[in-house]
Amino acid sequence: MENRQIDPLQIIGMVLIFGIFTWMMYNQPVPDLETTDTAITAAAEQQDSVQPIASETAKQANPVVAAASVVADTLKLQNEVLSIGISTKGGLMTQVALKGLVNYQDAPLYLIDNDNSSFNIAFTTVSGQLFQTKFMMFTPSVSNTAARQELRLRAPLDTDGYIELVYTLPKDGYRFGFEVVAEGIEGALDPSIPAAFSWRMDGFRHAKSAQYENRYTQLAYNHKSDKYSTLSAAGDDDDDLKNVGWVSYRQHFFSSILIPENPFEVAIVSTSTITDEEEEESEFLKAFSTETTLPYGRNRFQANFDWYMGPTDYAVLKTYDESLYESISFGWGIIGWINRSVFYPLFSMLSGVVPQGIAIILLTIIVRLVLSPVLYKSYVSQAKMRVLRPEITALNEKYKNDATKRQQETMKLYSKAGASPMAGCIPALIQMPIFFALFYFFPIAYEMRGKSFLWAKDLSSYDMIAELPFTIPFYGDHVSLFPLLASVAIFIYTQMTAGQQMQPSQPGMPNMKYIMYLMPVMMLFFFNNYASGFSLYYFVSNVLMIGIMLVIKNVIIDQDKIHAQIEENKKKPKKQNRFQRKMAELMEEAERQKKLK
Repeated sequence: MENRQIDPLQIIGMVLIFGIFTWMMYNQPVPDLETTDTAITAAAEQQDSVQPIASETAKQANPVVAAASVVADTLKLQNEVLSIGISTKGGLMTQVALKGLVNYQDAPLYLIDNDNSSFNIAFTTVSGQLFQTKFMMFTPSVSNTAARQELRLRAPLDTDGYIELVYTLPKDGYRFGFEVVAEGIEGALDPSIPAAFSWRMDGFRHAKSAQYENRYTQLAYNHKSDKYSTLSAAGDDDDDLKNVGWVSYRQHFFSSILIPENPFEVAIVSTSTITDEEEEESEFLKAFSTETTLPYGRNRFQANFDWYMGPTDYAVLKTYDESLYESISFGWGIIGWINRSVFYPLFSMLSGVVPQGIAIILLTIIVRLVLSPVLYKSYVSQAKMRVLRPEITALNEKYKNDATKRQQETMKLYSKAGASPMAGCIPALIQMPIFFALFYFFPIAYEMRGKSFLWAKDLSSYDMIAELPFTIPFYGDHVSLFPLLASVAIFIYTQMTAGQQMQPSQPGMPNMKYIMYLMPVMMLFFFNNYASGFSLYYFVSNVLMIGIMLVIKNVIIDQDKIHAQIEENKKKPKKQNRFQRKMAELMEEAERQKKLK
């Protein structure tokens, strides 16, 4: 019985796909940007050395801020989708809850809670002292209209001026306004020294798998005329930026975005991983921070911002200006274009009609039908190679001691027969952008979050059917069923394709019949903690490919006709293309050099 062995080209292709696949899962490019001024760093260092100014004692030490209430209150602003708690101490947001949404523990979903986030504006006085808004006590006033709620927080200055923070929450939506004003600052604040603004946040964990969620949690920003970039999601990272349009703390499916009215001239952004070693005990994923400076106007200070606190949903972010939707990583180049222009609109249309699980199956069917001509070309190429197999075997035996001559005669046979071993690789290369586009698409498809299908409770997370009493490295502590089914389907499909295109053993080549087991095992380990929606797609896709291949083999393709066509091609003079001529020349030259030696 003939041993099954895989074409070396197939092995190389699988290794390349595996390498690219691993790189895409764990790495993101980090841009190389210009270095900013040191003013931000200096202002940040000053902030750490300043004491709170919130009492009469502090007022005497620094007569800039007039007396204010010393008891902090929390006021609430709410609309249809947001609930925001704001403290009179520092004017800080102490709580931001997304209404109607829950985390992996079915608890209310908070972006801000229990001091995981804060911002601060540090002003310099004419005497060179520094005071900070996060220590100040503000007096609140609230006004409501049919269109919005407005909260004003004011702290008086001894110069009959004041510092005021203004929150404006519209009736609906995740975006709201924030304004900082300092009036009557003459003789109090030094307008020649920009105010230092800082914003930090520890991102809460919202999903079952902290490791998987952390992979898609990263800081994104818009800079230099609408250029979008990110910091690395794989570990700690920082960067110095110029002309920053917005900064997004993206926590996979949820984002906190700061949008200044005028771009920050300079900014320092950073992230650091704070996930606990014990994944099930992790409360936070990454720590984010942004530091920048804010210039004064004429005899006053004013800075206007917007905050976006809501889902990382392409449909929602697309409704806003400033290209906020670019904070979603659809992939680079043609992959991103395919996702934005094809897969996202198509999946949104399907999921608007049927449940998300059915929408994934319908999407898979559409993709497979569109690619079926490519699969047909691939199978025809495999059939031609199978017909030529006896002749290839004979050539290998005849020239087993002369590798150059063997390769030369083999290429001549391919040329005469109108067949090519590379023809089977080209369809795979054509399908690779589709595969990688879907690899990017499923993890960021917000529509799948919290949606169940069959035994999968959440298509954006893994579909655990059994919990293991131990942890397997790179696999996890549970068994997911969809990746297991997908791996079985991949194994069956690989066996079928391997049986069609295996070439006779080349002298010196090792027996590679067990290589067909590699891809299914890799997929099993990769996707055990991955979004079950993608595993569902891959399972259905391979089942469809098996079915299409059986139809092509048993109904469409006539093996006898292919054999007759090859024999007819051999009788006709075959004109070689430029590449084939060059290869023939190289082989002939190698043969000539060998004879000379």
